[in-house]
Amino acid sequence: MGGATVLIVGAGPAGLVLGNLLLAAGVDCLIVERSSRAHVERRARAGFLAEATVRVLVDNGLGTGILARGTRHDTCVFRSEQGEFALRYGALGREEAHTVYPQQHLVADLVAEFLRRGGDLRFGTPVSEVGGLDGERPWLLAHREDGTPYRLTGRYVAGCDGRHGVCRRRVPADAARPHRRRHGVSWLALLVGTPPALPAVTYAVHDRGFAGHMARTPSVTRYYLQCEPGTDPASWSEAALWEELDLRMRAERFGPLRRGPVLERAVVDLESDVLDPMQYGRLFLAGDAAGLISPSAAKGANLAVMAAETLARGFTAAVHEGDDEPLARYSATCLPRIWRAQEFSHWMIGLLHAPVGDDEESRFLRALRDSRLENLRTSRAHQHAFADNYVGV
Repeated sequence: MGGATVLIVGAGPAGLVLGNLLLAAGVDCLIVERSSRAHVERRARAGFLAEATVRVLVDNGLGTGILARGTRHDTCVFRSEQGEFALRYGALGREEAHTVYPQQHLVADLVAEFLRRGGDLRFGTPVSEVGGLDGERPWLLAHREDGTPYRLTGRYVAGCDGRHGVCRRRVPADAARPHRRRHGVSWLALLVGTPPALPAVTYAVHDRGFAGHMARTPSVTRYYLQCEPGTDPASWSEAALWEELDLRMRAERFGPLRRGPVLERAVVDLESDVLDPMQYGRLFLAGDAAGLISPSAAKGANLAVMAAETLARGFTAAVHEGDDEPLARYSATCLPRIWRAQEFSHWMIGLLHAPVGDDEESRFLRALRDSRLENLRTSRAHQHAFADNYVGV
């Protein structure tokens, strides 16, 4: 037995930000995470943080690493058969930029701060069941490293354990409606041990498929290659990867890429998923547990942080003031922001991808994509709208 006022399942950005904010507010909490500390602090994910996200972290004492090692990015580049153009989105719309800070570094910072504040964080502790959600004392059935089960009880449960985690599965089918879309697009995601070859995020559209270049750290770069769904990432040799990147990024025309060892590779299927509402009884979902967004808009971690901030305020009001209204409104507060991000992500998928066949419909959709790019290149109104949506969250 044991427990805390708020039981948090999952030590990703959502769970760790939530835990840190609750400790600062004097709300007792506990985090359980199935993986080891070494694993969660090495797990490479997105790295683009919106200004609103950075403000939440810095204002709550969680931005030391970001301020010291994060880099500002305010420009993105689009390449196509028609040429190349740069869009300085940091000078458009609300004039906001991204801070590039790899998610694994952010997670390591948040873990260290949570422990420094005296938090109870249990790695290597999978949860097999969540119960009592419609009563006063919800509980988790957790497991020690030797497999021994034990129960944790609390007043609330925060499910921050991902789309396939036990918390999402515990929501009854008739209590929430999932909205899902499989976009039929897959990316081969590569981490390469070389400095960025280009000064800005670069999106390349090509009749063979999309390719992308994103900085991560001074010595590591993220590349993406559109591939067939179901592709085995190991089926590509490094020589073939670089040949295809050179071709789609048009290296011969715009300059060579910096080659280096491929440190990590995986296939990412572009999917969207939103659960409405994001709560059931005493269970509240945040991050990927509440909704999945495609990486085309770089908003997953940002949405997780913003949801954690909203949830922390709700728990604090309920615990310290006896005011349950902010928790009751949690889904209604978060979902408009999530749907705005989903809409932009869907638009970006249409901007960057088109069928690669030579049939009539594929040719039409590629021409439509080219027209969208031309509008973005030439229309100031399109550029302002893009900037607001690209960084906004």
